[in-house]
Amino acid sequence: MKKVLILFTIGFFVSCTSNQTKETSKEIRATCQINPTNGSSVYGEAKFVQINSKVTINVEVKGLSYGLHAIHIHEFGDCSSFDAKSAGGHWNPNNKQHGEWGSESHHKGDIANLFADSSGNSSLKFETDLWCLGCKDKSNNILGKSIIIHQGLDDFHSQPSGNAGKRISCGIISSVL
Repeated sequence: MKKVLILFTIGFFVSCTSNQTKETSKEIRATCQINPTNGSSVYGEAKFVQINSKVTINVEVKGLSYGLHAIHIHEFGDCSSFDAKSAGGHWNPNNKQHGEWGSESHHKGDIANLFADSSGNSSLKFETDLWCLGCKDKSNNILGKSIIIHQGLDDFHSQPSGNAGKRISCGIISSVL
């Protein structure tokens, strides 16, 4: 009888613990439809998933020329101008110098370079705890910002934006209910 009681108690504790874990692992999603600008044919989608304090971005893009192309988060969720300049500059809430992600100094919007294959397709998966989706901390919240893909690669040195060339596509990061 004691063994049954002990097993029941352990089973109850494990059950409560696993339910608690499920409740605290809240998943938040956002999406960004990336559309051509400047007469380009570059389009795609960025999907964001936040679980606890980590945000993962998965980007799929088509229509690029072969090679490297910069991708950044820009400060405004506005793609209304023909050249996407309405999206403003790189999202830089901490007033850092432009640089490569993970270096001592970089904008929170400095993501990476996309590599497009000979068919013009590119994908990127990236994870960080420096962003959030819809949180109250404006220095981390990326909802309402935009994703910009540039014609050229980001050199990670030139200020303020990496000398990446014109903006060839733009999309606004919005929440998914």
